[in-house]
Amino acid sequence: MKTLYIIRHAKSSWKNMDLDDFDRPLNKRGRHDAPMMGERLRKKKIMPDLILSSPAKRAKITVESIAKKVHYNQKKIVYDQNIYEADVSTLEDILMDIDDKYNTVFLVGHNPGLNELAEHYAGYIENLPTCGIVSIAFTCKQWKDIDSDNAKLLFIDYPKK
Repeated sequence: MKTLYIIRHAKSSWKNMDLDDFDRPLNKRGRHDAPMMGERLRKKKIMPDLILSSPAKRAKITVESIAKKVHYNQKKIVYDQNIYEADVSTLEDILMDIDDKYNTVFLVGHNPGLNELAEHYAGYIENLPTCGIVSIAFTCKQWKDIDSDNAKLLFIDYPKK
């Protein structure tokens, strides 16, 4: 069985309009929500074997906060430029290329791609809020075999829930 946690970055700041989108940091709410959601994962005893993340600043800050809370070595986080602004097809390619020794994977990135990916596997999801998490289990042994037919939505969680 493979389990995927689709995690949208926490709320970002629009304070400095001169910053490139890639370089936007988290705002106050985002800096609060990311560790809180990491703590929720820790309390559920969820520990990833692998964390893949967009390298955008807001995603990096989010994933580092969550990794710290679940006691995942931050040096092992894999930052993949292809996750930034990725569509469903690109995200699916990334997932299907994961080494099968990893069973539990966190994927941290951005909407609309993450929301569409979650819907692709688990059915309609209105909107994945910032720092929201969608957990999906797949009844297969290889990442290349994940599909909506073998997917089961485990939970959706987000800071205001």
